[in-house]
Amino acid sequence: MKQHSKRKMLGAALGAGLLGAVRTARGHTDKPHAKATAAKKEQKDWGIAGDAENVSRTVECRMLDTMRFVPERIDARLGETIRFAARNTGKVMHEFVIGTKKENAEHAALMAKFPNMEHDEPYMAHVAPGKTGHIVWTFNRPGEFQFACLIAGHYQAGMVGTIVVAAA
Repeated sequence: MKQHSKRKMLGAALGAGLLGAVRTARGHTDKPHAKATAAKKEQKDWGIAGDAENVSRTVECRMLDTMRFVPERIDARLGETIRFAARNTGKVMHEFVIGTKKENAEHAALMAKFPNMEHDEPYMAHVAPGKTGHIVWTFNRPGEFQFACLIAGHYQAGMVGTIVVAAA
């Protein structure tokens, strides 16, 4: 292989690596996260990303600047796929993140240390004021889980709700 071609390949690889690093370094802003075309299907303790064609109901949850969700509790059946419509009725950015109490607490602590951290998972919706974010989630594990806003200070102020998934 010619030396010139090797340099081009090395330059392209380094450029791609730097672009990835820049993308990773971007942080929370008032702009919503870019959504991937297909949700990552990864089994979590609280379920797995659902398919829109399997949605049995839509649950609207309002996010308020008083650091509360309405409703604060959502009941689900084991195996149910729910579309969450997280509507930000406030004037500041909010998130709707589904997880276990432990996972959300750990993530909230990281967000407090690194408020510009970017993430985009199928169980998270980053919602600008006046907008609505959507999550389609299948609850294939019974238990008590949380939905929370993990933006620095919001979780600590009590912006947390409960999802109870009843066994069949």
